[in-house]
Amino acid sequence: MSGIRPRRNRRGVALLFLAPVLMFGFGYLMVPIYNIFCEITGLNGKTGVVSVSEVEGMAVDEERMIKVEFTGSLNQYAPWDFAPSQASMMVHPGRQYSTSYVATNRLDQALVGQAVPSVSPGRAASYFSKTECFCFTRQPFDAGESRDMPLIFIVDPDLPRDVDTVTLSYTFFDVTELSAN
Repeated sequence: MSGIRPRRNRRGVALLFLAPVLMFGFGYLMVPIYNIFCEITGLNGKTGVVSVSEVEGMAVDEERMIKVEFTGSLNQYAPWDFAPSQASMMVHPGRQYSTSYVATNRLDQALVGQAVPSVSPGRAASYFSKTECFCFTRQPFDAGESRDMPLIFIVDPDLPRDVDTVTLSYTFFDVTELSAN
């Protein structure tokens, strides 16, 4: 019996050392796994990337119209008003368009906000490119300040033909505490 106990102890110690190594490896791999997940689903604003020169050289599909819907939401108890300036627009793939979202700080103190975008359907995300977006940076607001925040985007003409509506959603978060660090 005395030989069994040391063997169990060694196995237990080995598991105690192996668990943190596996946890570290899992944590290390989460970022690339999350990026792949976002690329596939369109969550977290992982949209297509296009340069200004690519936009200028892109062919416009004059025969096709895509409906782009805009939505805005807030996390619970958020001290903001946040909404798109228009609910939707019809666009020709390959042509650049602009719109905006409006945010208002409802508090009597300065705040910092940041928008996190997502595109649906997920398979349309890589065909939807933002060339200018308020979501790229944190937005400082004075007490009671309201701001029109621009968005410039383009839908790639290679968007699958069966996709006729793309929805761009933003959730606006209070990141004041994160910005203080």
